[in-house]
Amino acid sequence: MKSSQSPSSSQSSSAPVHPFDLLAVDGLLTDEEREIRRTVRAVADRELRPHVAGWFEKGEVPARELARTLGGIGVLGMHLEGYGCAGTNAVAYGLACLELEAVDSGLRSLVSVQGSLAMYAIWKYGSEEQKQRWLPKMAAGEYIGCFGLTEPDAGSDPGAMRTNAKRDGSDWILNGTKMWITNGSVADVAVVWARTEDGVRGFLVPAGTPGFSAPEIKMKLSLRASVTSELVMEDVRLPADAVLPDARGLSGPLGCLNEARFGIVFGALGAARDCLETAISYARERTVFDRSLASYQLTQQKLADMSVELGKGMLLALHLGRLKDAGALTPEQVSVGKLNNVREAIAIARECRTILGANGITLEYPVLRHANNLESVLTYEGTSEVHSLVIGKALTGEQAFR
Repeated sequence: MKSSQSPSSSQSSSAPVHPFDLLAVDGLLTDEEREIRRTVRAVADRELRPHVAGWFEKGEVPARELARTLGGIGVLGMHLEGYGCAGTNAVAYGLACLELEAVDSGLRSLVSVQGSLAMYAIWKYGSEEQKQRWLPKMAAGEYIGCFGLTEPDAGSDPGAMRTNAKRDGSDWILNGTKMWITNGSVADVAVVWARTEDGVRGFLVPAGTPGFSAPEIKMKLSLRASVTSELVMEDVRLPADAVLPDARGLSGPLGCLNEARFGIVFGALGAARDCLETAISYARERTVFDRSLASYQLTQQKLADMSVELGKGMLLALHLGRLKDAGALTPEQVSVGKLNNVREAIAIARECRTILGANGITLEYPVLRHANNLESVLTYEGTSEVHSLVIGKALTGEQAFR
């Protein structure tokens, strides 16, 4: 006998499904990965989320306190082996980035710059003495690091950098300026890339070195819960052992950037997920013309489209994570992930704002804060245009950068 209940009425009584549950994403994770995700989410919800709107509004963040908190749960350099690092797999690191960016992109940026740029540069290219000196305390959050590659006139084209280092006896003399440096003014050590007679080299510049300064950049409309600075080097004298011995040429800094981009592939989805969860909850509670906003077809169309894109992005991130753990991930694959997931995340944030109406522009809700932050994420670690050209070169074999 056929039921008299219509499909629409049957569905209306069913419990809501989380966007990730549409594609059974949890079943693709190991127990350890789910536990790491749960731990990071719990700390983020308890210790970070209650304060982030205020940090964003003031444009100030307690970076050192945050570093100690994040170091305490092992997420700083968590995908590196040894030296106090947790040594997790790439997917677990990605999930941690997702949970942190679900609170705010600035928090994930702190972790990315610390672990995937500054710490990774030392771990990958540094001497044993450099690793022992810096990495354990950076993993614990006792030391903060930053990464100086971008310059005022050299962003997408790092080969155009003007910062230079010249030998003076056994020492090096470093001059130049770096721009848009996360953690810069609170860092204990800066990894600075400079031109030398032997090509581009990396240098470790401790805070307080004469001639080195890191003025903070203010009046930002994005990443306000993050420290952003210039790095200024004026005849900075460094000893011979300040250079990273195993990095020569642009392959050194670009290798670090690929590590950070991988975290963004997951991280951007955290911002999108938080926006979508907020929009769904709001739509279910908001009454419009005597009905819930969620019951309208136009609203459900928006939510469906966004959930599909979020799910696809998550499957892409997991696939890239498994490739990375297998040692098979290529730079152009990272570009696919960064290009797609950030582009879709910012589209989701903007669409969610429309569901919240005027409430969406306030800091009472996170959606416009996420959208503003994602404007920076869209640009840093390679713009969408640059990643498109990386993919284009892989497809055609033709170099379009010059």
